[in-house]
Amino acid sequence: MKLKVVLVCALSLIFFGCNTKETKVFTESDIQVIPKPESLKLNEGNFQFNESTTFYVADDAQSAAAQILIDRFKVAQGWDLKTVDTQPKSNYIQFKTSEDIEDEGYKLMVENDVITIESNDFNGFLYGIQTLRQLLPPAIESETKTADAHWVIPNVEIADKPRFEWRGLMLDVSRHFFQKEYIKKTIDRLAYHKMNTFHFHLIDDQGWRIEIKKYPKLTEVGAWRVDQEDKPWDGRYTPELDEKATYGGFYTQEDIKEIVAYAETRGVTVVPEIEMPAHVTSAIASYPELSCLEKPVPVPSGGLWPITDIYCAGKDSTFEFLEDVLVEVMELFPSKYIHVGGDEATKTNWEKCPHCKKRMRDEQLKSVEELQSYFIKRMERFISSKGRVLIGWDEILEGGLAPGAAVMSWRGVKGGLEASEQGHDVVMTPGTHCYFDHYQGPMDTEPLAWGGNTPVSKVYQFDPIVDTMSEEQAKHVLGGQANLWAEHITTESHSEYMIFPRLAALSEALWSPKASRDWDDFSSRMEHLFERYELQGINYAKSAYTLTSDAQVDEATNTITVSLKNEFPVADIRYALNDSPLDETATTYTKPIEINSTTTIKASLFEDDKPVGKVFEKTFNYHKAVGKKVIYNNMYSDSYQGKGAANMVNIVRGTKNFHDGQWQAWIAKDMELTIDLEDETEISNVSVGAMESQGPSIYFPTQVEVLVSNDGKTFTRVGKIDRPYKNNPGITLKDFSIDFDTQKVRFVKVKAKRYNRTDRDDGVWIFIDEIIVR
Repeated sequence: MKLKVVLVCALSLIFFGCNTKETKVFTESDIQVIPKPESLKLNEGNFQFNESTTFYVADDAQSAAAQILIDRFKVAQGWDLKTVDTQPKSNYIQFKTSEDIEDEGYKLMVENDVITIESNDFNGFLYGIQTLRQLLPPAIESETKTADAHWVIPNVEIADKPRFEWRGLMLDVSRHFFQKEYIKKTIDRLAYHKMNTFHFHLIDDQGWRIEIKKYPKLTEVGAWRVDQEDKPWDGRYTPELDEKATYGGFYTQEDIKEIVAYAETRGVTVVPEIEMPAHVTSAIASYPELSCLEKPVPVPSGGLWPITDIYCAGKDSTFEFLEDVLVEVMELFPSKYIHVGGDEATKTNWEKCPHCKKRMRDEQLKSVEELQSYFIKRMERFISSKGRVLIGWDEILEGGLAPGAAVMSWRGVKGGLEASEQGHDVVMTPGTHCYFDHYQGPMDTEPLAWGGNTPVSKVYQFDPIVDTMSEEQAKHVLGGQANLWAEHITTESHSEYMIFPRLAALSEALWSPKASRDWDDFSSRMEHLFERYELQGINYAKSAYTLTSDAQVDEATNTITVSLKNEFPVADIRYALNDSPLDETATTYTKPIEINSTTTIKASLFEDDKPVGKVFEKTFNYHKAVGKKVIYNNMYSDSYQGKGAANMVNIVRGTKNFHDGQWQAWIAKDMELTIDLEDETEISNVSVGAMESQGPSIYFPTQVEVLVSNDGKTFTRVGKIDRPYKNNPGITLKDFSIDFDTQKVRFVKVKAKRYNRTDRDDGVWIFIDEIIVR
């Protein structure tokens, strides 16, 4: 929707050119600010920017906030707007310091000749500017000079402040390294969404990303791994110690200083994460003496589980190392909080280590969980002695929490509930709503992600305060953040795709009053935000437009009922069947579609009579085995039963999400089944639908064989496919099709032989969704 404009120049002036100030009539629907302000009043009139507009500032903070918009006008319009320290008479933006306004809050008053931004701190002034930026036409985001923009905004009164003080995003740069320019770009975008915390995941098993001058091997060795980027993350081999490591990178201390200083100009605090005691194989590869076994290990190229090479908790030298590292880290990062990880430590080596056993005896610790608590408490005392606060993932609760520590609750909200009940501050970041490495649309249409399903509408539902919290517990909730783990995120473009627009939904969930939360309203504003994203060059996901389907089969009649939907509440969905065109003549979707013969459904969201987003297309193939009896010679796994005995001939195909309920699976054994066609039937082709996702050990069969019979006892082979193993880093669906001379048969036997992975044969799966008989 474009801004509604009413020009009131006299008709005669229109013909001769209108040089007077434009008057525009705005409605509330023209104001599309995200996150939604606490209160907004629309007044008559407007303010028009021109090349003479000035910014009246009183100090460096106000000047820095003004510069954000000055820079935008310079690029988008070519104006070089000025800051002044003497109050102009008109056509200016002024900043006023007001001690009555809460931290990071602001008031914005737009009048015909002057705009006033009030706040008591830099972030408040900055957020006032960001709101002003969103009131301007989208062209303000252009990276090239625009010729036809009218820089007019409505007269409004806005009073605004954040609901939570911690509004963050975590980027994992260990699994895949991103250059500092991308980090700065991400920080810019955090500020644009009024987010104020950048959680920098610098350390993990697969890479050490920060220069520590006292321990140079951390980056000489730990920052590099053997390049296996052509293989699935969880399907990479353990490198030899002498293999050349070429993939990686790190930030010098000068890089870190530059990033932190830049973030400060955007009102963003950078919180470093220095993992301990686990997720540190990169450190142990650099200095093996830090582990219990003191055994040289390579930096892992991919997935690692369980994580047993962890810091030895029994050696004082381990703590000396970590204190040295943290001293250098705290010199670079002025943030109040220092994140120490603390998650997913497998403590089997601690149980056997003589140093750890001695520590447990000396400290009277009853278990390795208490030893981990000792570890974290000791580091908390050190961090606290430096005037900082330790924060870690919710596993740091195990064995007892350090007195001054804060908790980041990721395994649901349980950790946050427990920590807040004990009087500790918490940041809520449950995987259900805040893990941006999850898919945000149907897996078949999305780039590779970790798993799960977290669409933008689900992110918007997130609330850091749990209903069962007491009022006192709620006071300990600092806020929330999103986490983008990077096992599958290899490029900046992919990273942007996973972050946006979900970050917009999170920003409103953390900033705006809960009472104002309204998905219908937000989704409308989000569509306008997409235009700004495009001008900013952000590779945002359009997954909210993508149609999803739910197909239900009536086994008595083999009729299929197909429901369609997307994330927008009022959506113009249209569909076409088979060869009919998907254009303005397509049928408007108003109720589920019923089909009882082979049918291809094509559908899309429409806007202005044109399809937008990805086209949904699915064929329901009524083949000759539909609804027939299936006899399982090798029974499928209880974990993946599909729709039961009829699954293989129920027409509905599986997706790339192997949890979608349409897949049957066999583990550590071959698939073998027989279909009874009931009568002798002419057939000439059998296809077997399979999935491959090598990360979780789902492999295509290495052989598919089809046999036929008329008595169900004596079978004749009519075709076979031999397929040797191939490396495949993605998720792939494939029909293995076997043609043969037309036969009149009653029984069809299908065999699929599993891949014999010698290093973990008991964990290899075959996934099959349909046997198609033609």
